[in-house]
Amino acid sequence: MENMKKYIVPVEKLRKVCCGEELDFCRTTEDMQPPEDFIGQERAVRAMQFGLSMNAPGYNIFVVGPPGTGKSTYVQAVVSQAASAGTVPDDWCYIYNFSDKDRPLAVSMPAGEGRGFKRDVEELLADLRVNIPKAFESGDYENQKDAIIQGVQQKMTGYFHDLEVAALEDGFDMKRTPNGIIFIPLKDGKPLSAEEYENLPVQERREMEEIGRRLHKKLEDTFHNGRMLEKQAAEQIAGLEKQIALFAIGPLFDRLLEKYDKFPPIIDYLKMYLKDVTDNLEIFKSSAAAPERRHGPQEEQDPFIRYRVNLFVHNAKNGGSPVVIEPSSHYYNLFGKIEYRSQVLSLNTDHMMVKPGSIHRANGGYLVLQAKDVLSDAFAWDTLKKALKYRQATVENIGEQYRLVPTVTLRPEPIPLNVKVILIGSPQLYHLLYSLDEDFQKLFKVKVDFDTEMPRNPDNLRQYASFVNAVCQRESLRHFSRDGLARIIEYGSRLAGHQEKLSTRFNEVIEIVYEAAAWAQAEDSRYVEAIHVDKALREKVYRSNRLEEKLQELLTQEKILVDTSGRKVGQVNGLYVTGSGGYAFGRPARITARTYMGRGGIVNIERETKMSGSIHSKGVLTLAGYL
Repeated sequence: MENMKKYIVPVEKLRKVCCGEELDFCRTTEDMQPPEDFIGQERAVRAMQFGLSMNAPGYNIFVVGPPGTGKSTYVQAVVSQAASAGTVPDDWCYIYNFSDKDRPLAVSMPAGEGRGFKRDVEELLADLRVNIPKAFESGDYENQKDAIIQGVQQKMTGYFHDLEVAALEDGFDMKRTPNGIIFIPLKDGKPLSAEEYENLPVQERREMEEIGRRLHKKLEDTFHNGRMLEKQAAEQIAGLEKQIALFAIGPLFDRLLEKYDKFPPIIDYLKMYLKDVTDNLEIFKSSAAAPERRHGPQEEQDPFIRYRVNLFVHNAKNGGSPVVIEPSSHYYNLFGKIEYRSQVLSLNTDHMMVKPGSIHRANGGYLVLQAKDVLSDAFAWDTLKKALKYRQATVENIGEQYRLVPTVTLRPEPIPLNVKVILIGSPQLYHLLYSLDEDFQKLFKVKVDFDTEMPRNPDNLRQYASFVNAVCQRESLRHFSRDGLARIIEYGSRLAGHQEKLSTRFNEVIEIVYEAAAWAQAEDSRYVEAIHVDKALREKVYRSNRLEEKLQELLTQEKILVDTSGRKVGQVNGLYVTGSGGYAFGRPARITARTYMGRGGIVNIERETKMSGSIHSKGVLTLAGYL
């Protein structure tokens, strides 16, 4: 028994009490200041600072740690701080592609100017719809147009007069009928009837037929010349209309061309815009009398939609680099989509229906995602890797590449991508991706590993006190006295499972801070004392230990037999841990064994139960062979 006493652990050694001398730096948490840095995660902080400072491709960040260590809170705080010192990225707009309407063009400009560009183009369109119809209302246009038409009519009248004179010279009279122009042969200046014509000699009739064919050929030539004159007149009228339109709207375009002369893609767009307007003057000329057609469901598409600008991403309100924390990481939220407009028995779309995703809004900054949510979407993970690999963001609806029959849709121009993606996940998920996905190692080179514990030293005790102070200030709670803070620190050691450590699972610590403060408020205590923390802990246990109490009853009623005195060969008492709903407790158990002479030599129980690895099995077999 004397030898056994040295293994006995005194009750006072079961936990390390936090004495007042350790907390002599404050009387209450009210005396402390909120922590400046994240507590107890030096390795993670250094890794995060390195990852944020690296701008090379592939240095995206994966934040690893168990739940409750404050990963998401820390990431949000540190990324927001880094983004505030960053540069504001450009605005992005999608514009109509006059060369290929199914491929809208992406143009960028400094932050804030995208909205101005959209407004300028909208004002330009409004001015065009007013100025163009007004320009064609002038009498000068009508006079010049009438002159062109009259000139054609006069020439056609002359052609027909010459044809009629030529027909009379050849002995024919030209008549206009509802069915067209006909030539009637003459005899002594009088038209021949059908009977008279049949009674003519054969040779004379043949001569008349030959003359008739020549006259019909001249008639066809006359009609051909008339069509050519009409075509020339139409071209002259179109040229006249373009000339008048350019005179009316040219200054409007010149003003924008001068304003955006530093943006070559916009200059090219405005020139194509002007050409398209002059080629489609009819829709502007008729728009004065017709109300503007809205592009709503079951209505005709707005004919002016191609003259509008889709402000895709605007960063005018950002004070630095954008930070997008996406709580719902499904495909369309991340990568945008192309919407469709419902019309009668059909669907259509245009460049104004291209909508951005989180990756577009975060372009030039930071995108924070939960790894589990991204991987739960069948398309999101692969698309994210492609975007990071090729450094461009493409808007494409799901399933376009899997359709048996391709459908007509848009192919918006991809946008160059410069974004730092930060994934937050568990250690198991990180190791799974690292082992099975070869692209993961190339794209997420920075691992930010969060620990669940930190040393219990004076510096960290101060950090704990500062942390409690920050929680109380943020949530307007009553501050903790020195004794109450001591109980919180002891609880932190208990969570860590080590007397010389403190837990960094601050979510669980915050729960006790909330509950102890609530009990202090119920008792109208000025500060949260040790009794309030103890009560919060007891109540937390009481809410979850129903199963433990039932097992204790079974033991006291001897329905579960566990001997606690005496000796018995081949029997020892053991303890195993049972967990239920976040609460764990020890349950006693009786362990028995039998020994007898066997036949098969050494038996590797772990191998028989298929629980051992190849190295362990090899070692046991080597030992068995030796024996």
